[in-house]
Amino acid sequence: MRRPRRPRLPRWTATLTWKAAVFITVMCCALAAMLGALVHVEVTRQTVEQAREKALDRLEEVTREYEAGEPTPRFAGVDPPGLPATLRASAVSGHRATMVDEFRGRPTMWAAGPADGRAIAVRVDYTLSANTISGLDRAIVGSSGLAIGATLLLGAFAVTRITRRLHLTAQVARKISAGDLDARVNDPRSKDRWRPEDEVAAVSGALDTMASSLQGKLLSEQRFTADVAHELRTPLTGLTAAAELLPEGRPAELVRDRVRAMRSLTEDLLEISRLDAGSETVDSAVHELGELVERVVRASGTQTEVRVLRDATVETDRRRLERVLGNLVANAHKHGRQPVTLTVDGAEVTVCDLGPGYPEYLLRHGPQRFRTEAGGKGHGLGLTIAVGQSAVIGADLRFSNAPGGGAVARLSLPEYVHFSTDDETEGADGADARGPGEHAEPRG
Repeated sequence: MRRPRRPRLPRWTATLTWKAAVFITVMCCALAAMLGALVHVEVTRQTVEQAREKALDRLEEVTREYEAGEPTPRFAGVDPPGLPATLRASAVSGHRATMVDEFRGRPTMWAAGPADGRAIAVRVDYTLSANTISGLDRAIVGSSGLAIGATLLLGAFAVTRITRRLHLTAQVARKISAGDLDARVNDPRSKDRWRPEDEVAAVSGALDTMASSLQGKLLSEQRFTADVAHELRTPLTGLTAAAELLPEGRPAELVRDRVRAMRSLTEDLLEISRLDAGSETVDSAVHELGELVERVVRASGTQTEVRVLRDATVETDRRRLERVLGNLVANAHKHGRQPVTLTVDGAEVTVCDLGPGYPEYLLRHGPQRFRTEAGGKGHGLGLTIAVGQSAVIGADLRFSNAPGGGAVARLSLPEYVHFSTDDETEGADGADARGPGEHAEPRG
């Protein structure tokens, strides 16, 4: 039996500002209710006590006049009409008592006492006291609402300042993750020396310190890679010349093969160092994607099937795109199994094979330098270069595994959109684009 799904709250209810606003509102309401109840109870007690004392004083005065045989005033009497039955019974039993009740629709304080087996009672108008208590309650509610609103605004302002700094920290962290190692939360060039030293500032400072440390290590790694590649060029040049002087034979072929592999590795390292430095420039031009893909396959010299489902025109750097596709095709033949298929569907190119697929670390974290599958050939820089060159030309390269087995590399390129000018539109239609009733003037 499936358990019923709980209704989901809107996403904005999970924000810190919303939670703080709810907390402040609840606490203010609870505090206002508690203080309002205390004030109401105390003022009501004092008001009732004063009215009771006044009523008892009048009752004592009227009782003396009644015992002296004088007539009772109009606000008093023996068993007067409207006297509450409970108060009458208490007075008949020999006790003095008071009670707030209504008399002819007006709040009245009654006081009654015994008189010859009956009840003598007086009444005091309680309207003013009741209005005072009602006015006090309205003032408590109004002032509590204003206090809650003011506190909520101030609290929201304070929390918003904190959340704004947290959002800025998160935004800088995302920039660093995207490769912008110069991003910082606190600008070191700022002349504003006043900064709040709180937990958010501590997190921001830790993020800036981490970014600086990471940037230093990456720059050191990039310099090391570039220096190694440059330093290898000189001995490789001599080694290549010496290998060409070796007498023909199996040993010479092995040496030349290794020299070519080292030269390829050096060129790859130099290319990666340029990509890391961000010094690459794009030489864009308009190309037919299907034709360009077929050229790449012919240049690779591999048995790769090309399928053009829907051709497209793209504006890109041909050399860099050929480099990306060449590396993807070479990787599919090295680590996959035949057949290798290269499919063009609009501005998207897919390279598929029937091998074991991409390893889990590559799908999760992307290609890593100098890391290949167990027993794999190469130095593990081909896919890294493909990802870097794709970013340079503004393409999106994604890796996945097919459900039935095999690796899938999908390259999405920005499609070229041709905008027609007014002259081209006029030439295509044979007339100017004018509204109804308008005519083109003859040209000379």
